[in-house]
Amino acid sequence: MKYFLLLVSFIQFSLAHGDFEETILKLQTASFKDKITLIEHLGANHTQDPLLSSLLSSLYKGDLYFEKSSKKYLLLDSKKGKSYFFTSLIENEKIELSKKLVKKVKINNSMRKEINTVLATLNLLSPKENIRLQAAKDILSKINASHLPILDKAITQEQSADVLEVLQEARLNIVAKNTDEPQKQIEAIKHLGDHLSATSYNTLTTLANSDEAQISDSAKQALQTIEGKKSIYAFIEKAFFGLSYGSILFLASVGLIITFGVMKVINMAHGEVMMLGAYTTYTVQLFMPSFMEQSIIISIVLAFFVGAFVGILIERLVIRHLYHKPLETLLATFGISLILQQAVRSIFSALNKEVVSPSWMSGALEVNPMLQLTYSRLYIIVFAVLVFALVFMLMKKTTLGLKIRAVTQNREMAKAMGINTSYVDIMTFAIGSGIASVAGVALSQITNVGPNLGQAYIVDSFMVVVFGGVGNLWGTFIGSMMIGETTKFLEPAVGAVLGKVIILILIILFIQKNPKGLFPAKGRHEND
Repeated sequence: MKYFLLLVSFIQFSLAHGDFEETILKLQTASFKDKITLIEHLGANHTQDPLLSSLLSSLYKGDLYFEKSSKKYLLLDSKKGKSYFFTSLIENEKIELSKKLVKKVKINNSMRKEINTVLATLNLLSPKENIRLQAAKDILSKINASHLPILDKAITQEQSADVLEVLQEARLNIVAKNTDEPQKQIEAIKHLGDHLSATSYNTLTTLANSDEAQISDSAKQALQTIEGKKSIYAFIEKAFFGLSYGSILFLASVGLIITFGVMKVINMAHGEVMMLGAYTTYTVQLFMPSFMEQSIIISIVLAFFVGAFVGILIERLVIRHLYHKPLETLLATFGISLILQQAVRSIFSALNKEVVSPSWMSGALEVNPMLQLTYSRLYIIVFAVLVFALVFMLMKKTTLGLKIRAVTQNREMAKAMGINTSYVDIMTFAIGSGIASVAGVALSQITNVGPNLGQAYIVDSFMVVVFGGVGNLWGTFIGSMMIGETTKFLEPAVGAVLGKVIILILIILFIQKNPKGLFPAKGRHEND
């Protein structure tokens, strides 16, 4: 019995496929009117045939040909002179033929409309959810009354809540524009207020100008509902951008809380160390193109060691001779920053370099049509939290962290207790510079990589450290988030430049009242 059923199924498939081949063969000679009838027949009887989608897609794009001698259907891949390169529809073989040996299947706008309808049906009934979802979104973006029967059929069969929501919204848009049934039209308009796509918003905006008072009032009320939701999501979006900007400020500043906060070294080359991290990312992608997806991870590791090495060189060659001379360290490190900038210009040129984001950092998380969170900024927020946790663990849970805190609070006592303060100074500067270089890797994903990259963040970095409390990790983290959020909420109202000026004035006023910042640090410079 089992084998008999399999045999029956095979015979049915063979007959259906034979009818499919016979039907599509007629497309080569039929008139435009008959071709539309043939396409309707294919859509009604052969939706399960795997070749139908390829055939109609190529026909829609004008890439469907057939060989004059064998009548074999060919899908155009490319052209080169008089040679055409095809893939055969049935056999799926690559073929090269002269233009004289093939003929194009002609198409007009009426056929395109019918093909579009059949393709929509095929995609909406696909077993793959992502294909159905994309098809539903395509229909929603190009509302057409002819899609209503397809939508009704798809809605009754759909199991996915995400796809079903888009299908229902598309149906509501069609019904809302149908003036033949006013009561259903008004009901659909009311429900459109629960949806946030641009299509629904445009539909309601058009209907709000209707001559029918009841239609117009219903549309205006639905628009008010959407506007209320729109303001909420706009607030969430600003808060998200504020968090991402705050994370960038934290990553740019966290290295300073060690070098400036702990050692009281005014390191004006801090921004250039960040720049080196960004150029490390560019170099990794330049020499390891086959590892583009892993390039950011590799760059983070390499950038830390590059930054740490440069930090050790700066500390050993310059800084160690200038401890307790803050103004001289400022001038010396400013000179180092100019040297590093010129070195980068000489090696990489003065032009900005392109750093490619891996695919897993591209695109956005679509919460709804009005709220999309870019993956690059999401990852930067997560990365900032991870860096905070690692630095916190380093300072609180390791022997090196204990020694750094001891030297911070009382250098002479720490030396008397046997701590090698010179070693602590080296490691402090190395860690601070390494973290700054890692911050440059993150910045390479959202800004231009050029010799002046660090200059855009050095002033903001010092501002965050002073505002949060010199040498205090929690203060730097909270201070950077506060400044980031304030900046993003101020900028739309007063502009980017005036917004920065207002924030700077507010910080100055705050420091006048609280000179030690949000979280005053305890240490040997506490009473300076």
